[in-house]
Amino acid sequence: MSGHSKWSSIKRKKGKADAERGKVFTKLIREITVVAREGGGDPEANARLRSAIAAAKAANMPADNIKKAVMKGTGELPGVSYEAANYEGYGPGGVAVLVDVLTDNKNRTVAEIRHLFTKNGGNLGEAGCVGWMFQKRGYITVPKANATEDALLEIIVEAGAQDMEAGNDYYEITTPFTEFEKVRKALESKSIPIEDAEITMVPQTTVKLEGKHAEQMLRLMEAIEDHDDVQNVYANFDIEEEIMEKLAV
Repeated sequence: MSGHSKWSSIKRKKGKADAERGKVFTKLIREITVVAREGGGDPEANARLRSAIAAAKAANMPADNIKKAVMKGTGELPGVSYEAANYEGYGPGGVAVLVDVLTDNKNRTVAEIRHLFTKNGGNLGEAGCVGWMFQKRGYITVPKANATEDALLEIIVEAGAQDMEAGNDYYEITTPFTEFEKVRKALESKSIPIEDAEITMVPQTTVKLEGKHAEQMLRLMEAIEDHDDVQNVYANFDIEEEIMEKLAV
């Protein structure tokens, strides 16, 4: 599993996601609004909207919030107009970092993101400097208690999954971008509960970090994730899970 995914799993176990539910809802509402504006308000005809709504439901967002976000995107309700932007840079130890944002002020956001990189031992780079290191993939986690490895493999291989790894608590399934929906629906049709399901950017190579660089990198991840305009952050660090457990306070 890539570093940012391990980090997210550890934070979830420690309950940080629940403590920040309000911020999570804000980010999800922005995503739903933008994809509804760009691709229409019908989830059946808009795969990105369907995925965004699924993520919102997984976070226990009320149905009324989801409906209003869609209506803001389609223009049926007034709302702020957000623009998508992507930033690339380097973290401590030369780690590649990708940042996706939705913002109503690009100049302000890029200045703030640059400051976060600099403050935490990294630097913001030029467009394209690290993006080539990542590939768009589907990523699904299933708690081990919800299925046996053999049964799960049979379902996902037939549906077109690319790989599956067994972590401490979860099976981590990777799919080609084009097969993500098919694999997710195959699991749902078998009534297998899914913990997370998202389109993500998977690094082709990773950078092993220890000591000071590991600590700086995790601080950088937290700082970027905590920014109101940031939707997703991806990085190719590899830090031992035990180290991340100790630093996730």
